[in-house]
Amino acid sequence: MSSLALRDPAPAAGTASDAARRPPRRGRIALVPTVTLLLGAVYCLLPVAWVVIASTKSGSELFSTFTFLPGSGFTENLADLSAYRDGVYWRWMGNSALYAVAGALLSAAVSACAGYALAIYRFRGREAMFNVLLAGVLMPPVILAIPQYLLLAQADLTDSYLSVLLPQILSPYGVYLARVYAAAAVPADVVEAGRMDGASEWRIFTRVALPMMMPGLVTVFLFQFVAIWNNFLLPYIMLSDDEKFPITLGLYTLLEQGANTPALYTLVVTGAFLAVFPLVALFLVVQRFWSLDLLSGAVKS
Repeated sequence: MSSLALRDPAPAAGTASDAARRPPRRGRIALVPTVTLLLGAVYCLLPVAWVVIASTKSGSELFSTFTFLPGSGFTENLADLSAYRDGVYWRWMGNSALYAVAGALLSAAVSACAGYALAIYRFRGREAMFNVLLAGVLMPPVILAIPQYLLLAQADLTDSYLSVLLPQILSPYGVYLARVYAAAAVPADVVEAGRMDGASEWRIFTRVALPMMMPGLVTVFLFQFVAIWNNFLLPYIMLSDDEKFPITLGLYTLLEQGANTPALYTLVVTGAFLAVFPLVALFLVVQRFWSLDLLSGAVKS
């Protein structure tokens, strides 16, 4: 008997056994997720497209032409909007910018301090405080609007800029995000090294921890800016002087007047279209710094 074992001949390339070993082809697109995402995109973008197109129509074209047919009255609408009550629309835009920028900056600063303290320091009642914070995240802002009004009325601060700014400074969700990000991005060894070098707690926070937390704080700023810019209920409850209205409340008053004066509908649509630009510009600018912060990390002095 031969000592050489008989071997099966190697299967030729392209046989059924090779095909069985190959991973399944991924050329076919998963239709259900793709169609779902496309439908979601259409659902979100269709109102935006309507506002963009409707802002180009004059008062007569708005209700007489096809919905998605562009008009020829955008420049006239823009001039009428700027001339309405001596340019009160741009005052509303300025008020919204003041509320959103100041409120988001202060909220990011408070969130940074609170989140860092909850993540780094060990003290009695820390977990109970964090659980209360989580309860605040789950509580709708609508529930807090009336109690906030009553508190500010006792301090005689209603119908003022502070009545809109102060409730926006403390954001439970912002503190929660800052706490989670600080726990993940600020190593305890780095903090201990700073203490061993003789740095104060404030210096460690501002020069060491804060640069590490910056991408998370940019996220807090962005979320809070959008929330304040789009906020309607709190200014509606707090303010009675329309010179202090934000853009959301100002457009609402225009829409109410449009029931008796249909010509104001074009101003409302054009104003809503222009109010989107600051949010888009902010996202584009913040996204750039967001990427830079993620790349640079903690290599900042």
